[in-house]
Amino acid sequence: MLMIIRTSWSVDMLGRLDDYFRSQETALKLRSYRQEILGSNIANADTPNYKARDINFKAAFDAARAPSAPTPLQTSNSRHLQPSQTVDLFAPERLYRNEQQPSIDGNTVDMNTEMKEFTDNAIRYQAAVTFLTRRIESMKTALTGQ
Repeated sequence: MLMIIRTSWSVDMLGRLDDYFRSQETALKLRSYRQEILGSNIANADTPNYKARDINFKAAFDAARAPSAPTPLQTSNSRHLQPSQTVDLFAPERLYRNEQQPSIDGNTVDMNTEMKEFTDNAIRYQAAVTFLTRRIESMKTALTGQ
């Protein structure tokens, strides 16, 4: 019979590990969401009256990292758990991109801008993945000594 004993040390350590990786996780989620928006803009380049959208990555990232007091849930027992602080990473304010070249059909997608932003976001996403991978490798090295 295998018994798992959780000590306050192990719970505290898991919390620290979670904090250690949280900012990279947030960045990856937001970059992925932004990539979807930019891809949608590119896909709708010929759609009449389509308005190009984007998010302010820095503002969304800062909002996701800022501590906010969670709204307590109504409980029927004092031992019920309350949620930890949460930010909906898929609800950053989507903004309309400023029109650079007016088009007759009302579409605001500028392919040069969209491709530049798409590529820049993809490179930054890959950099975040690389950074996270290195953090995991360094943590594994610290734990195993190899």
